[in-house]
Amino acid sequence: MVSKERAGAGSVDEPTDQLALRRANLSRTLRHIRTNGPRSRAAIAAATGLHKATVSSLVDELLSRRLVREIGTEHSGAAGRPGRGIALSPDVGAVGIEINVDYLAVHGSDLTGRTVIEKRVSFDAKGRDVERCLDDLTQAAQRTLAELVRRGVTPVGLTVAVPGLVDVARGVVVLAPNLGWRDVPVATRLAHGLDPDLWIGVDNDANLAALAEYTWGVAAGTDDLVYLTGEVGVGGGVIVNGRLLRGADGFSGEVGHLPLDPGGDLCGCGRIGCWETKVGLAELVRRATPDAAYGLEQGPIPDPEERVAEVLRRLGRGDKAVAAAVAEVGRWLGHGGAILVNLFNPRVIVLGGYFAELADHLIPSAQANLARLAVASTAARCHFVASHLGFTAAARGGAGVVVERMIEDPTAVSLAPAPTLAAAR
Repeated sequence: MVSKERAGAGSVDEPTDQLALRRANLSRTLRHIRTNGPRSRAAIAAATGLHKATVSSLVDELLSRRLVREIGTEHSGAAGRPGRGIALSPDVGAVGIEINVDYLAVHGSDLTGRTVIEKRVSFDAKGRDVERCLDDLTQAAQRTLAELVRRGVTPVGLTVAVPGLVDVARGVVVLAPNLGWRDVPVATRLAHGLDPDLWIGVDNDANLAALAEYTWGVAAGTDDLVYLTGEVGVGGGVIVNGRLLRGADGFSGEVGHLPLDPGGDLCGCGRIGCWETKVGLAELVRRATPDAAYGLEQGPIPDPEERVAEVLRRLGRGDKAVAAAVAEVGRWLGHGGAILVNLFNPRVIVLGGYFAELADHLIPSAQANLARLAVASTAARCHFVASHLGFTAAARGGAGVVVERMIEDPTAVSLAPAPTLAAAR
């Protein structure tokens, strides 16, 4: 797993007092273990430059907070007794939940990065008002948190991913056009139905998916990348020099609303000819399978993967109209991609969501148009690649944000000690 030290919350300011110094050293120790795997106290001291007695005290505190555990012994090859290995604890975890137009996705993991829960269900957000959506979101969170506990993992935080503009500091969705949300206090609303000690965050889905890709994905560790969501709407998460690009107000990444066609169709945001009206899943379905377009069904909207599977079936039968629709999406994908290359000069553009499912059919025309339209001479070095994280990428990134928060400030985690064998009897 790639460290998120740069892509996550950022570096801690130089500590000015003893409490801040200890907090920084706890973070330093925990981050070293996450990056390098189980280590003895002596090995941690040698690698970090901290005094052995200081490391021993730090490890004791991390043990008391249940963030690390002792395992076996570590043989370093040096003289003397082997030390007990200090490893990240599987007892503490995090949850990410994404709400989108036609699905809910959840991801629960422990501090080691092990996936404990991951699922996605169809969800008709357009057919529910905001309050009902938030009720369903709260219930999904309650079920996931309870399941995590049943599996022996204590959750300390939850991040909600939303396709829209998010005021991260307040946990408010400022605008989510495809959901029909405006100024929705998601964090406050969820807090009413969840444990008061649980940290709750809200962020843009593409930003969270980009962090997941940078950490675990097909382009993990690539310091300059763009992640594109392939859903009813289209968003972009941008990593520049290993850091998530948020912008002055935290609203960067709304690439789906790049105005590409002044004479085009009306977008959900109220403007004309946005990029997502050319490459969003709703547009592909309208062109490729007009008999099953969004808004025609009676009842819940089918799962997005079912829609993509139908497109693939028709492609397999040699349906020329479907092939032409997919190729057209690919060309517009390359068109918008060229703009992103000219702006950010990424090394790779990661295609998520339905883009990844149809990557073999989309990338050839997308890459050709990218090479034709990108101005920078290095454009040929930027290529499209399909994500393998699927429709749960944003939820995975949401859980990762909680984990990064634990790593950044271990003192924010205070859990009851694990029961001893004697207590269990």
